[in-house]
Amino acid sequence: MDKEYLIGLDNGGTVVKAGLYDTSGDTVAFSSAEVNTIVGQDGRVERDMDELWRMNAKAIRDLLDKTGVDPRNILCLSVCGHGNGLYLIDEEGNAVRNGIYSSDTRAKEYVWRFMRDGTYNRIQPKTMQMLYAGQLTILIAYLKDHEPEFLQKARWALTATDYIRFCLTGEVYGEITNLSVTSAIDQHSRSYDEEVFSALGIKDYMRIFPPLKQSSEVCGQITARAAAETGLAEGTPVAGGLYDGSACAIATRITDERSLCVVAGTWSINEFICKMPVLNPDIFLTSIYCIEGYYMVTEGSMTSASNLEWFVRKFMTEEKRQMKEQGKSVYEIANQMVSAIEPEESSIMFLPFLFGTNVNPDAKACFMGVQNWHDKAHLLRAIYEGVVFSHFMHIEKLFAFRGGKPENVRIAGGVANSKVWVQMFADVMQLPVEVSTVSELGTLGAVICAGAACGAYDSIEEASSVFSKIAYTSVPNPLKKDAYDKKYRLYKKMLNTLEPVWSDWP
Repeated sequence: MDKEYLIGLDNGGTVVKAGLYDTSGDTVAFSSAEVNTIVGQDGRVERDMDELWRMNAKAIRDLLDKTGVDPRNILCLSVCGHGNGLYLIDEEGNAVRNGIYSSDTRAKEYVWRFMRDGTYNRIQPKTMQMLYAGQLTILIAYLKDHEPEFLQKARWALTATDYIRFCLTGEVYGEITNLSVTSAIDQHSRSYDEEVFSALGIKDYMRIFPPLKQSSEVCGQITARAAAETGLAEGTPVAGGLYDGSACAIATRITDERSLCVVAGTWSINEFICKMPVLNPDIFLTSIYCIEGYYMVTEGSMTSASNLEWFVRKFMTEEKRQMKEQGKSVYEIANQMVSAIEPEESSIMFLPFLFGTNVNPDAKACFMGVQNWHDKAHLLRAIYEGVVFSHFMHIEKLFAFRGGKPENVRIAGGVANSKVWVQMFADVMQLPVEVSTVSELGTLGAVICAGAACGAYDSIEEASSVFSKIAYTSVPNPLKKDAYDKKYRLYKKMLNTLEPVWSDWP
């Protein structure tokens, strides 16, 4: 009997990834394709939607070519994507403008306005999440005032997950985990809420929000056109999928309340699941999880590993060239440089706000405490530590709402590729940190949904138990606790001290 397979797609910040897995839980192969990002000085972060689909199709095609797998042996596929942002299509399914990525900040003044005029306080008991500039509903409020012609042309307002699934199937749906992070859903009723849309001034645009579907629900089949472009077999079922925060959690086997998931990639995402939603204005968001009956409580901001990527790109060109000649990654030498310095040997602090933060929408990234004897290695250590401290501020808040510390933390994202960084997380939190055997947890989370949708497994929980495996665990070093506690206190003190400064910054 031929082996049977599942495919997961992950649409993240700049790269589309496709993963092929067999139904025994083994990873077969990955492929990827890069999507250009269009950045503007006014905070715009966009992508060409047609190119985004082409790169998804290319990633699938390359995956099939690389493995030689018969497309007829693929049982199902599913899509994971970044949360929020905005992808508008017209009645014929054509993009009406560039897609907007979730790190876009052009609408930040709308967040301030909704916070000041009481709108946030009115809707938060239903939406259970903070507002931020890259949120789908906030972007629609912005476009209503600044680009209304595009909203008039639009038939559907989609997330990245929903747009790519539409391209595969020709059917339009809104997957529930994705839509539940957009401040459009009443978390109690798990449905769109007219009062929320009215408060945000976008009631007229409820008509462009798609009908809701579950993560492990079949939402269409591969069309003839998509089959021609991807190499998939026409009629292959496509599952609802999920947003990347939920995907990483289920891929690390977050199926009950005992563990906490940390996603340290473009975003700092920190989350646990529970059966009762957490209603508190200080929590970043409570959303609907991919397991029926569970909610996910998330603290997050745009303050994670992308800060290191920026530093490497801007200031480590020579190291990058040298490591490439050796067939190695520049991040290997970054890890070596950081591990050569003990935490107490450098007092430089870094605020990882290059791409924004929910501490203050006007806050800027900065190094503080630099002296003439410091070198690049000290700056790198400060970046590693600053990212961990930003995560830990979110995590400490979650501890309070979950009733204490979890048994362990499961980590995903770019940081998980660095044992040095993972150990730093363990030492700062003083908790064991588990790292998955699979690096691409977005594709794995999507595959878990696909497996449950097509009946290869009885439930998402069963599929997660098959696919989720732990590579190693970093045990916290109690001897590092005092040094990191001292630095973390200073980090928080800096934030409080600089709070009145940001609004005057040029």
